[in-house]
Amino acid sequence: MAGPTTAERGARQQESSGPPRGRRFRPPRLRTIIILAVALVLVAGGTLWVLYGSNWTRLEDVSVSGTRVLTPAQVREAADMPVGDPLASVDTEAVEARLRRELPRIDEVEAERSWPHGIGLKVTERTPVLIVQKGGKFVEVDDEGVRFATVSKAPKGVPELELEPARSGSAVASLRRFDDDRLVREAVRVAGRLPDEVARDTRVVKARSYDDISLELSGGRTVSWGSGEQGVQKARALTALMKATPDARHFDVSVPTAPASSGS
Repeated sequence: MAGPTTAERGARQQESSGPPRGRRFRPPRLRTIIILAVALVLVAGGTLWVLYGSNWTRLEDVSVSGTRVLTPAQVREAADMPVGDPLASVDTEAVEARLRRELPRIDEVEAERSWPHGIGLKVTERTPVLIVQKGGKFVEVDDEGVRFATVSKAPKGVPELELEPARSGSAVASLRRFDDDRLVREAVRVAGRLPDEVARDTRVVKARSYDDISLELSGGRTVSWGSGEQGVQKARALTALMKATPDARHFDVSVPTAPASSGS
């Protein structure tokens, strides 16, 4: 009987040998590791030198945007930026906090790096919604009740707030719970709910107690508003009442479900 052919012997050897072995993993040589480590150190050192040691990234320019009443020069002076220092070392959060502290007119401010030499200060100023007359000058009050600035000339179109706390009757009990600051915030709350047409005509907001706030409009007209509660309903009631009785001199929306007008 004839033995296996050469082809058959080759096939058997291939079957018995199994799949070819993969290459063994060889760990990187010590020399390669040292070279990579030195390269990383050089890159890190170079980066630190560029950021903190060179003149390529030092603070040279401070730009200011968003001001309306303040000037860019006032903002830059209050920011007290370390011109000439490495830009990377400037503490932008500390700059923002310093600006809000030194310039109460600033409501929000954002300090952003502008590589390689600048920092931009984006400012949002507070807007007065009421003014309080004091010693011949005017204190501006924003929509949060913050008294943020004193000016010699009243800004146009901003109603004056008159605080006339009542000293008798039930209003006295109200004052024990709500001091002048709370009255200011309540008056601001009322001013923020006025219909646009009424807001433009409002000259004075009077606050006697928490639930006794009234308005003086142009032409000698007055509005009894009450407290700052149900502001949306009161605004709607006042708008409807003024349309229904355009010649009236006094409007009462302290109870918005039962508004009333009188005089002509």
